[in-house]
Amino acid sequence: MTKAELIEVMAEKANTSKAAAKRALDSFSEAVTDALKKGEKVTLVGFGTFTVAERKARKGRNPQTGKAMQIPGGKSPKFKAGKSLKDRVATKKK
Repeated sequence: MTKAELIEVMAEKANTSKAAAKRALDSFSEAVTDALKKGEKVTLVGFGTFTVAERKARKGRNPQTGKAMQIPGGKSPKFKAGKSLKDRVATKKK
């Protein structure tokens, strides 16, 4: 699903305009990004949690040359799905 398709679905489900749905989605995205930049975690009960994970520096290889190289560490956003979301998406095997 693309951002445009998501905006269309949100507008339809919320019975609002696409412009209002776009503003809501952009505001949500900006709020989550700002919180993660501050090192905060964002928890939406039943949906999931957005956090920032620290990645350590590590050794790797250049796939074109095969030469060893150092990959710097950094921060990476993570999302962990909540139980309710997992239960709704998961297919139960019998």
